[in-house]
Amino acid sequence: MLAAKAVEASSASAGSDGLIHGLTAQEVRLLTKESLDARSLAYCPYSKFHVGATLLTRDGNFISGANVENASYPVGTCAERVAMSSAIMKGYRMGSFKAVGVATNLEEPCSPCGMCRQFLREFCELSTPVFLHDKHGQYIVRTLGELLPMSFGPEHLAA
Repeated sequence: MLAAKAVEASSASAGSDGLIHGLTAQEVRLLTKESLDARSLAYCPYSKFHVGATLLTRDGNFISGANVENASYPVGTCAERVAMSSAIMKGYRMGSFKAVGVATNLEEPCSPCGMCRQFLREFCELSTPVFLHDKHGQYIVRTLGELLPMSFGPEHLAA
């Protein structure tokens, strides 16, 4: 988990260009709302750890997912992978995503697990902002590259 002192208010001020990490204030509000709404749909009867994730595409669509647990723990699926898999099924690929939002039911923002960071890496640029929301909708922002330093990606397999 990230330290509470690092939490930035969701009313973060915009930069000189009027954007918040490359998003308009309206896009940030919608990304937050969609992430929190997705969280409410999580199926997590075992851990009670509710997670919602939303992808903002460059063409302005929001694609969400929630974590889905299973009595056989390794069979569950994280919210980030549910959202990205839905996006892939709609034809989105690398370069299609403007931002990622993740919301949990914790008091402090929480980063995606390592597997989800790597999964996002397959389809998002390292500069993609990831908005990490606490249970109240407050957020901090990190780029995917900050969350997954020295990452391994498709370009490492190019012949």
